[in-house]
Amino acid sequence: MTFTENNGDHRIFNSVIFLLCPKRVICYQQQVFNNVNVSDLREILQYVPLFRERIFVIAVDGEVAGSENFSNLLLDIAVLRSLSIKVVLVHGASHQIISHADARGIKITNSDGIGVTDEPTLQVSIDAAIRLTNEIMEGLSSVDLRAAYINALIAHPSGILGGIDQQFTGKVERVDVKALKLLLDEGIIPIVPPLGFDGEGRTYRVNSDSIALEVAVELSAAKILYLAPGSAFSESVPLPRQISIAETEDLIKKRKADFSPNLISKLENGAKACRQGVARTHILDGGMNEALLSEVFSHEGIGTMVYSNEYQQIRRIFKKDVRAVISLIRQSVKNEELVRRSRTEILENLNDYWLLEIDRSPVACVALHMYPEQAAAELACLHVRKSHENQGYGRKLMAFVENMAREKGVKNLFALSTQAYSYLQQKGGYSAADPSLLPTTRRIRYESSGRNSVVLIKALRS
Repeated sequence: MTFTENNGDHRIFNSVIFLLCPKRVICYQQQVFNNVNVSDLREILQYVPLFRERIFVIAVDGEVAGSENFSNLLLDIAVLRSLSIKVVLVHGASHQIISHADARGIKITNSDGIGVTDEPTLQVSIDAAIRLTNEIMEGLSSVDLRAAYINALIAHPSGILGGIDQQFTGKVERVDVKALKLLLDEGIIPIVPPLGFDGEGRTYRVNSDSIALEVAVELSAAKILYLAPGSAFSESVPLPRQISIAETEDLIKKRKADFSPNLISKLENGAKACRQGVARTHILDGGMNEALLSEVFSHEGIGTMVYSNEYQQIRRIFKKDVRAVISLIRQSVKNEELVRRSRTEILENLNDYWLLEIDRSPVACVALHMYPEQAAAELACLHVRKSHENQGYGRKLMAFVENMAREKGVKNLFALSTQAYSYLQQKGGYSAADPSLLPTTRRIRYESSGRNSVVLIKALRS
């Protein structure tokens, strides 16, 4: 067995990334270059062809746009553009609206575009949003990226809700897809502020989270990446790392009070986006350095991902997967943690092997070898890729194998280990046993191997 506990952190690969920009070549950070290994690079590179020429909608809260880390986020966007990923930047302005209102001594009715927006609030919102848009354009220009502010939202008033006139709060009626695509095809980043306009030229304050949803759906974007301020997150009540649409909707229904309104807004709009065809929605701490790249170019990321299709699955292997299994366990075989398995051996027992995939990439494997005459089975070849250790995948595979064994009428599940027996005992509920308890054919192989493995057995209850 091959299990070693670590922190399971996702090291961002910020080695030396060269951004080919119109004016100059930017060498982007190399402070952890020495920590990057081949598997990290392979993980990164597998996403490059997957995302090339796809559209990412990046929604930035006003507080994040006004933070010290925003300059780093702009560099991250430059990395995405250098990899031929198309970016639409949607920004909020709540933080700036509040600041402008305080400076002018104006009492506003709401800042996030969800409640009532009266005339004074609208005027402050317009000033704050346009000023921030200009600052973002300046920032993008500083990293040699072309950007343009675009009036891409046709809006209509939210109307009367709960008997209250929402006044100048608006909802997106239509997205000018043609205009956005013209900019994207020219390599220009469209900047969409939290404002919409109707056919008569009236301006409405629109919530930026809902704008990101509408823009992403209309453009058939691959992702929405919501960048929220760190203050929106709670350490005591963390969001799940991955969550399906149904789980998201259930979380909002049952635990809405446990999370900030900021996060609830992003969860609601993220789930709606996935319902309408966007494959992935991500919610990140925009104040965290390298959060954007870490989320995009690693299997697990560092934020919360709402997904519309099966993100993680355990499946039986096929002939084409044998090479992947051998590659996955190679280092553990070398370390004498696992027994060497040839291609022929795996092919002969193909139906015994299972892969755990994340985003269609294998990260763990396990085998279940049956001994029906003794109503026994062996849990074997349990391995988790080092970059994904300490995240529950080993226990998930053990539980999967146990359930499968029960369905097949297995009474005793056994495992042999030279180095991971403590893990199997502590996490799997196995107990050390005498080799004589092994099925006869397995005991003969055990005695001839010379590995002197610890024998572990777990009785399965129906």
